[in-house]
This record gives sequence, structure tokens and C-alpha cells, in this order.
Amino acid sequence: MATAITAILLGGAFRSEPAAALREASPLTGATLATGFAAGDTQSLVAKLQSTLRSHPNDAASAALLGLAYQQRARETGDASYYSKSEAALKQALRLEHDNLTAVAGLGSLALAQHRFRDALKLGRRAVGLSPSTARSYGIVGDALIELGRYDQAFKTFDTMVGLKPSLSSYARISYARELLGDQEGAIEAMQLALDAAAGAEPEAWTRVQLGKLYWNRGWLAGAAQQYRAALRIFPGYVYALDALAQVEGARGHYRRAIALEQRAVNATPLPQFVAYLGELYQASGKPALAQRQYGLIATIEQLLRANGVKTDLETALFDVDHGVRLPNALRLARLARADRPSIDGDDVLAWALARNGRCTEALGYSKRALRLGTKDALKYFHRGMIERCLGHERSAKIWFTRALDLNPHFSLRWSPVARRYAS
Repeated sequence: MATAITAILLGGAFRSEPAAALREASPLTGATLATGFAAGDTQSLVAKLQSTLRSHPNDAASAALLGLAYQQRARETGDASYYSKSEAALKQALRLEHDNLTAVAGLGSLALAQHRFRDALKLGRRAVGLSPSTARSYGIVGDALIELGRYDQAFKTFDTMVGLKPSLSSYARISYARELLGDQEGAIEAMQLALDAAAGAEPEAWTRVQLGKLYWNRGWLAGAAQQYRAALRIFPGYVYALDALAQVEGARGHYRRAIALEQRAVNATPLPQFVAYLGELYQASGKPALAQRQYGLIATIEQLLRANGVKTDLETALFDVDHGVRLPNALRLARLARADRPSIDGDDVLAWALARNGRCTEALGYSKRALRLGTKDALKYFHRGMIERCLGHERSAKIWFTRALDLNPHFSLRWSPVARRYAS
């Protein structure tokens, strides 16, 4: 869940000193890249920065900005090789200027994208030390703390961030903190403030998708769909809106529409979660061979991610557990992921892996930890129900299945029907 925030609100800071590239790209362009959104034609910007560095190889500011631009290209294309290019450019900037704030924060945002959260925390704290008044650096610190399960520290960091600069980035993080604490109304209120602060097509589209997801999590399909369609009107072809709208259509049983939307998202940006959901849609629509073809692609995508420094243990474990693939190995991955990422999501995936391996007594403890903040999450409720059922606690299991369905009857194309069957 936290990765939905960190994937686009990546922190970073923008140096205001003039440099060759910055004479061609305005400060607004650099500042926009630093927040994780497109700054116009990113592909052209990359080419200009590369040309600048060939002519001025000692231009630290241009190298740092190129590192941010490569990260944006990774988000736009799903090509993880841009992460390696980003790292090289940012490290070049630091060799040229040891305390280049943009480069330090850029490496922090890169570590978040690669799920290297302990590295991200160190880099974020270094960025804060270099410039305690730069709000975006606190975002890196807070995001890393969330994934490391240090929630009190993370929430205090987000409070500091919003106090320094109320903005889309800070309001979105406050929204996520409230969501984690089970305050869904407060989360929606903060995301609406983020929407008011959004400036530009992609920032507004992203924020509308996040607001729609908050509605989705409460089972409000119509409200969610309205936000996703608004995002697509503002930013046509926006892949995150296509994916989210596909989930609404899938929940309504409109599989042909859902498949068409998800296929557009996959064609543009083949992220593992998009490919996986496309497979679920094919499975639900009675096309298991096409579903298996999509599932087979995920392993290839994850190999490419790992080759470019992205840790995928948690996501791989969850996919394999859900699909009954190599369950003992999935449990091993879940243990490794939870040790590296001791968040409520790490607890939940480990609990689910243990349950699917028949180790339900041990699973119960992790499931309780996964719900310790009071987070209202239908999938976590479902996992708890399955664990209780595994332990023979039928009455308790039905309570958890009912909670999941009351919160969001369409929480999972695969598991919602199971919850309905066991809740009755």
C-alpha cells in the first residue's frame, strides 16, 4: 500500500543554482521532476541533459537532474533499466559535488522505488541534514519509516513535512497515515486537500486516482469510477487510471471492458500488478490459457526488476501464495521480505503464506500484528478469516469474512467469491 504513495511522490529537492541544462529546462521542470511527475516531454529532456553532460561533464546539477529524469522514464515506461542509469547519473553528480542535495534526495527516491528502505532512510536523513527546511526530503524519510514498520516516527515526520510545506505530496502522505489508522473519512478529507493543491494534468490525475482508491476501499464503485474517468479526461491514457477503472469494470462483471482497459495499461507500461490483474480477468472470464500466459510474463518482469536492483520478495511471495505456486518457497520469500520490510504488509503476507502452508497457529500472530494499527483493509480481514477457519474457529472466521465484505464486497476478483461462500 505504501508503495502506491512512494511510486509517485518520491521526494527529492531541486537546486536553484544555474547550470547548462537548467537554462534549457526551467526551474519548474526540475521541481516537477523532483516530485515524481512528468516535466513535459521527459524523453526529450533526457536527450538534452545527455547532450549537456557530453559538453559539460563536470556539471553536477545537470547530472542530478538527469538522474531524476531517468527515474521518471522508469515510471513512464516500466523499464527498470532506467533505475541503473539513474543511479549512475546521481552518483556522478555526487562525485562532482559531495553535498548536492538533488543527488542525495534523488538516490533516496531511487532506493524507495527499488524497495531498499533502510538505504532510503539513511539517504533521506542525509538530505534532511543538508537542508532541514526542504519538505520533500521528509517525505523520503517518512515513506521509508512506514515500510520499516516505524509508524509513530513516520507520522511525526509527515506532520513535520506538512508543517513546512502544505502541498499535494504532504497532504497525500497525511491521507495515507490516516488510512493506516483506520480513519477513512480523514483520509478522504486530506486527499481532497491534495487534489486542491494539485497543479498540472498528471498531478491532478494521480490525485484523483488515489481519491478513487479510497472510495474503492469502502466499496463505493460509482464514486471510484467517477474519479478514475475524471483522471482520464485530464490525462488521456494515464495507465494508473486505466488499471483502476479496469478493476471497477471487473467488479461489475464487465469483463470485456475490463480486459480492454487493462490491456491498454499493460501495453503502455507492463508493470507486474497490471499483468497480474489482466490474468485474473482472463481467469474470471473463463479463459484460463490466456490467464496463464499473463502469469508467465510476471516472472520475466520480476527478473528484470531484480537485475536492476529492485527487491521483489514481498510481491513475489504474495503472488505465489495467492496462486498456490511453490508454496514452501513462497513462505521462505515471505519470511525474508518481512525481515527486510517489517510493516503491516510484511506481517500480512507472511501470515497468509504461513496459512497457505498449513501453519495457522503461527499465522495468527502475524495476522494480529498486520491489523494492529486499526487499518480497515478488506484483504487483510479476509486473510484473518481464512486463518481462523484453518484453526477451526468457524464463528470467528465468519465474522472476519463478513467484515471484509461489508467494507468492500469487491475487494478481490479472486477472493471475494470465497469470502461470500464462507460467510454464509
